[in-house]
Amino acid sequence: MTSTLWQHPISVEAITALSANTAVSHLGIEFLEVGDDFITARVPVDARTRQPFGLLHGGVSVVLAETLGSVAANYACPSGHQAVGLDINANHLRGVKSGWVTGTARAVHIGRTTQVWQIDIRNDAGELTCASRITMAVLAPK
Repeated sequence: MTSTLWQHPISVEAITALSANTAVSHLGIEFLEVGDDFITARVPVDARTRQPFGLLHGGVSVVLAETLGSVAANYACPSGHQAVGLDINANHLRGVKSGWVTGTARAVHIGRTTQVWQIDIRNDAGELTCASRITMAVLAPK
């Protein structure tokens, strides 16, 4: 799917292939949808992703958020440019013990040298579990 936001051809299949044999696939992250201005993915709450007290590990929420923001930013970059993470924050709002959490990344700012993305993560009931924001540096070709 191509739209005004995405600068390169993008699809769930392409992103999934790009993520093979990485931390993304190891944690069980699955890309679900690419829209005109968003990307969604989910991660299971299971033995790979829980912390010792039985809740989804906060770091896994951040991995999901960074994955979504980084992928989105790179597909929103002009040809030859690359986006790399500068800063990420996450507010963990609700614990999750089972099921899946699904994140949606949407652009807050697409600039010449930086991008900012908001990633909201929700549980199976649709409740917000984590609100994250990532700032990406856009690097010009060398």
